[in-house]
Formats: sequence, C-alpha cells, structure tokens
Amino acid sequence: MPKVKIFSTTTCPYCRMEKEFLSGKGVAFENVFVDEDDAARDYMVEKSGQRGVPVAELTHEDGRQEYLVGFSVARLEKVLGL
Repeated sequence: MPKVKIFSTTTCPYCRMEKEFLSGKGVAFENVFVDEDDAARDYMVEKSGQRGVPVAELTHEDGRQEYLVGFSVARLEKVLGL
C-alpha cells in the first residue's frame, strides 16, 4: 500500500470525511494542515497544481508519487486496493 499524506485545512468538511474514511479502513496517513503551514501549502500547490483541499499524496513503493484532489471514496478504494 502506498504511503499516504493528506493535505487539509482545519475547517474543511471534506478533509474531515476523507480522514475519517481512511481511519475507518485502517489506513495510516500523515495529516498536514496547509492553513497553518505556508511551506506545506506551497508544496501542495506546486505538486498537485491545485489550491483546493483535500489533496492526498500517495507515495508508491517504487517512489512514484500520485496526487488525488478532492474526496472520492471510489478513487481511494481503487488506488489503495481497499
């Protein structure tokens, strides 16, 4: 399973839903609040091309990174093999 990092904000309901979904499926993830960390926000925008949250950064075993913008159960289940 890829390493998961979630870029979120403290007030985003979709971010909260994504994190609750991952937790409920037993998926470990790192959470980064981009509304409290300007460098993390800039990194997220640079890598994903988006300012909206949530953004999931998936780092695969081969080092390849993939970015999922927005909360989608179907996409997460597919990419994470849930």
